[in-house]
Amino acid sequence: MALSLANAARTLVRTNPALRSASARRAIRAVRTMAVSTEPAVEAAKATGQPRWALEHHFGYDSPQSNSIDKDLDAIEAQCKALKADFEGKMATDLLAAIEAYEQIDIALTKCLSYVSLASDTALDDDDAQKRKAGLFQRYSGIAGNELTFFSLELADLPQEALDAQLAAEPEKLGKYRAFIDETRRSQPYNLSKSVERALTVRAPFAGKGKVVEFYGNELSRLRFTEKEGAEGVNMEVLLANMTSSKEAATRASCMRVLNDGLKSFERVAALSLNMVAGSWHVENAERGFKELRSQRNLGNNVPDEVVDSLLGAVRTTGVDYCKRYYALKKSILKETQGLETFGWSDRNAAIDIGTASDTYTWPEAVDIVRAGYEKFSPTMAGLFTQMVDEKRIDVPAANGKRGGAYCSSAYGVGPFQLLNFTGTMRDVATLAHESGHGAHFMLSYKQGILQFHPPLTLAETASIFGEMIVFRDLLAKAPSDEDRLAMLMGKIDDIINSVVRQCGFDAFEEKVHSKRAAGTLTPDEMTKAWQESMVEYYGEEGEVFDSYENTSHLWTYVSHFHNVPFYVYSYAFADLVVGSLYGVYAEQPEGFEEKLLELLSAGGVKGFKEALEPFGLDPSSDTFWKDSLDAHLGSLMEEAEALSAKLGYTA
Repeated sequence: MALSLANAARTLVRTNPALRSASARRAIRAVRTMAVSTEPAVEAAKATGQPRWALEHHFGYDSPQSNSIDKDLDAIEAQCKALKADFEGKMATDLLAAIEAYEQIDIALTKCLSYVSLASDTALDDDDAQKRKAGLFQRYSGIAGNELTFFSLELADLPQEALDAQLAAEPEKLGKYRAFIDETRRSQPYNLSKSVERALTVRAPFAGKGKVVEFYGNELSRLRFTEKEGAEGVNMEVLLANMTSSKEAATRASCMRVLNDGLKSFERVAALSLNMVAGSWHVENAERGFKELRSQRNLGNNVPDEVVDSLLGAVRTTGVDYCKRYYALKKSILKETQGLETFGWSDRNAAIDIGTASDTYTWPEAVDIVRAGYEKFSPTMAGLFTQMVDEKRIDVPAANGKRGGAYCSSAYGVGPFQLLNFTGTMRDVATLAHESGHGAHFMLSYKQGILQFHPPLTLAETASIFGEMIVFRDLLAKAPSDEDRLAMLMGKIDDIINSVVRQCGFDAFEEKVHSKRAAGTLTPDEMTKAWQESMVEYYGEEGEVFDSYENTSHLWTYVSHFHNVPFYVYSYAFADLVVGSLYGVYAEQPEGFEEKLLELLSAGGVKGFKEALEPFGLDPSSDTFWKDSLDAHLGSLMEEAEALSAKLGYTA
């Protein structure tokens, strides 16, 4: 692995609404009915004046085509060559100087490549912009492969006696990099030879899974969906918003059909990409010596295999039970309030249309809601949120040519940047709360330096999901009626089910595909079968919970995490349940909690998940942690929703 400039991977925290469908966003299930065909979202953005991020101002480049970027890369390449010339073979005696030089290169590279990557994400339909990005990352891979491969390998292979001697000689200066050193050295048993690691890095931009995955992502962003031949198509973000927010079952079903039919034409591209990813994962696991399918991801997350296995086991049993119980409740409420006769998959995220709460929000209203929720918990986090808004670090509208979903990316030395696809729903408001939590987390942890500011994935969602939770609780406390309160609770449970149970269902699908891929290439039909099997495992047979799984067969094709970060999805469930437990601690003992949470966030990657959670009295490695968390987090909300539903006469 070349550089912490895995910043392309490490500092980019994406939220695909297809993937999380609720979890990174929605404090309340607000409702908005839209026709399947609408004016392009970019025109709507112009009309509402939703802000775009000011990348050029922050990075100092005129455009992604700027010659200044090429000049900066020239200088960086010279630094990399100097690093190799000065320190290759000398890490055992000059480690501190090597790390300091490496750190400066990382900062400079992050500035260049983060800018280009961010800019390209709002221009996916611009071939020149995509070509420019590909060319620059290709150049980076060559530099990293040729000049930097030695660094992490030699640091990983450094004899313990040599490391101890240097730490003793420079306890403060070198000691501050201890977390980075330990993280790098954990990979040592799985590293390949220097020549092989170099080859893998250099060839990545030219061939292999990376190029196929890039093609998959670009083609996915270009998809347009239409109900009638000849009608103007809409991008997937608009269609998904229509489907999840409509008050009409027929509209939801129509959107599901349009989505599934449109994805049918995309399944061969998705299958090609997923076959490449799963095949590469299988080969790399074998060559590096990983014993389990998830072990490579777990190593990167710094979490033992058995802890992840315990999480997945708890969700597969207790979580699935809560899931079925919840949808039985939702089915009854929708029958009473909407006259719903058939409860299909398209109704899974349907809003509970009761109460008087607003169903659409302007961008200024969304900002005010999030700021108020943050302020109630932590003036520090509220201040960081306001800073992100004021400094134009958020790209707001759902515009054509823009990457779908939402994410917060950090460019160390420049700051965090959020990409949203804001359409005015409360789900979008909660997404803002979520991604702003990531941004605040980054800003608090920058003091750890570029090599150590990013938390492990097991803690990376802590601030984001907690941010959602505090905004939700603030709004819940202000609910004007029991009807509004029930609608909000049901929306929140939707979120948790999607974040916990659905994500683990995704993981089960990945496990099936990867396991079968070891024996040969899978056809699109075989992937569809694995998808349908996973749905049954986590939601029951058709008729048990959902009366119909109609028009769901091709939904696996648009879950981009399967391609970009294999076996990543369990981290959402991990984080949601950890945050649920944290919020339980906060609710019982709020005094001093803010300080402890800010300390956890400020630690970045310096502390592992177990050490970070000790001050709160939590231990995710304990045998009962995950079941207890499900009971406390999901179970308590379920009981409250069931009681309110019975009180209002919607259920017995």
